[in-house]
Amino acid sequence: MRKIRLFLDQFLILCLCNSVILWTVVQFSTAVKILIIIGLALFCFIYLISAGGHSDKNKKLCRIAKGSFLIDGAVISLVLHTATVLAFIIIGGSDPWRLVANALTGYAIIAICAFVGIIRLLISSRQVKVIKYIALIFTWYIPVVNIFILKAISKSAKKEFRFEQAKQELDDMRKENEVCKTKYPILMVHGIFFRDWQMFNYWGRVPKELVRNGAEIYYGGQQSANLISVSAGELRDKIEEVIKETGAEKLNIIAHSKGGLDSRYAISKLGMDRYVASLVTINTPHYGCNFVDDILAKVPDGLLKFVAARYNKLFTVLGDTAPDFEKGLRELTHSNCAKLDEEIPDSPNVYYRSVMSVMKNVFSAGFPLNLGYMMNCKDGTGNDGLVVKESALRGKNTLMINHKGRRGLSHGDMIDLFRENIDGFDVREFYVDIVKDLKERGL
Repeated sequence: MRKIRLFLDQFLILCLCNSVILWTVVQFSTAVKILIIIGLALFCFIYLISAGGHSDKNKKLCRIAKGSFLIDGAVISLVLHTATVLAFIIIGGSDPWRLVANALTGYAIIAICAFVGIIRLLISSRQVKVIKYIALIFTWYIPVVNIFILKAISKSAKKEFRFEQAKQELDDMRKENEVCKTKYPILMVHGIFFRDWQMFNYWGRVPKELVRNGAEIYYGGQQSANLISVSAGELRDKIEEVIKETGAEKLNIIAHSKGGLDSRYAISKLGMDRYVASLVTINTPHYGCNFVDDILAKVPDGLLKFVAARYNKLFTVLGDTAPDFEKGLRELTHSNCAKLDEEIPDSPNVYYRSVMSVMKNVFSAGFPLNLGYMMNCKDGTGNDGLVVKESALRGKNTLMINHKGRRGLSHGDMIDLFRENIDGFDVREFYVDIVKDLKERGL
């Protein structure tokens, strides 16, 4: 049924884009031809722009699918229409002015179809890179080149459609199993230089995926940059708040980057081991970031204080009460974290697990992670743009993600920062597996 529907979509687009051939080929009166084209255009656009009877959760996928179909139809029609116009020119016998009018009308309809398709993808698709839209803006009038760019946009959209549709079917299939419904609620703790903004979630699409599969999610909510001890105190207050609100005996923590250090401090030094059942750290610099030592050694104090003042002012406006960029950065040096590691030993009452990923080359991520990757290359056997592998893998229960793709996985990829579907790594499913493991352990 789905294949029939997709075929119908493509057929209608082709009919619409090539309806102007009626003017030359079919021997109807002009009025009849105009009515046929207007009727066909209205029917096609109403059918293609509408959600097609899909439920609310499928409307986005429907828009992506039909957007790519519109672009594909426009590309095919562009080739067919051009071939038809050239054929009439070669054969001759047609009124030249009518032929020109037919050709321009056809190209106008094709352009409208492509434009509507692009708008649909701009609204709904997250996987079509902005650079492709920019390239189209500058090359839409260049024959052949515009076709290749349109096809590249359509290809990315269709790939996203297939991926998200498979994801949706998987979630629907296991919905009743609630594979992420753990015994204790989950507290997700962010890293440095970010906040838990709900308008732009630090964890990308991950929380929704976990909740969809039964998880109960809360957020750390600590300030974006400060001493580990200060951030840990804020986490202590949050942990106690969640325990009081839910009535649970304990909770599980999933922490990224510096959030893992904040969580360890709260557990070991602030008595939160009585409330924490597990701590999973994601790309956490347990033994520090060597490149932070390099930055502090090379950057003049005046420049560092200038940047810190601007940062603190900005994040005060964004919700922090007393952010401290410089102190937060200095605490991530190798020497400080190595010392801190001895002061906050693991609690025997808590299950610990550390996870790490690495980039494979400087092109695996944009600035500043690509710069961090180069600065970290002299230390350790791999890094994610901020943290080296040896600093993140700590304890007995470790997980090194061996991504088979050419790019590897950066510090930002591990929290779905850019909402990108990465070939060979489904970040949402990765966290589902992490939480499933906690559930299986009775946590």
